[in-house]
Amino acid sequence: MFAFCSRRLDADGPAGTPTHRTLADAATAQLHEAILAGDLAAGSPLRLTDLAESLGMSMMPVREAIRRLESLGLVEVVPHKGAWVRELTLDDAHDTHEMRLLLEITAIERAAPRFTDRDTEKARAALDRHVSASQLGDQAAARQAHTDYHFAIYAAAGSRWLLRALEPVWQNSERYRFAGTRSPEAAAERHREHQAILAACMARDAASAADALRVHIHNSRSRVIQKMTRLDDKDA
Repeated sequence: MFAFCSRRLDADGPAGTPTHRTLADAATAQLHEAILAGDLAAGSPLRLTDLAESLGMSMMPVREAIRRLESLGLVEVVPHKGAWVRELTLDDAHDTHEMRLLLEITAIERAAPRFTDRDTEKARAALDRHVSASQLGDQAAARQAHTDYHFAIYAAAGSRWLLRALEPVWQNSERYRFAGTRSPEAAAERHREHQAILAACMARDAASAADALRVHIHNSRSRVIQKMTRLDDKDA
């Protein structure tokens, strides 16, 4: 059975992460992190009694956490059969990245002309945290900083509904991103892509920002597909 971290549920998290306000929030955060990190692997059953025992809480907040993760597309629930972590497949990887292109390109084209110095500060600070956490091998902090970086940019679009539409696609994409290549060369390439995206937004150049983001998403998909294909060939 998966072993969850035992830190206090009401303790302050790292910079940029909120303190959990309820047991359901805490259960969601820990299950979410376990899925993204691969500690709860694709296809893993999510048994309420086992999870509640591991988390040290009753089944009610765990049930709510599973419901929330289902709404993000990370968990599949079938009545009378149970719940499990959604599988990672090549078809889903392609579909996820196509939806990223559709939603994120729209967001950045709206965000770039509206970009302010404050938006730059938020995105740059998140990008710095991402680099530091990655170098330290803190994958949880790196994931959060990566999300903070992109959404600091997309928030400048000024559309609450666009961000809400993007959220489940983004969360599913993060599973694939961390299933991809983690070499120093790939990390350096991703950082150059992030810098190019931010530079275009700072220049308020919507076309260049969209082009830079399109390259970033295409390269992310290529790294994921290459690794998944190699794993499939090994298993064949």
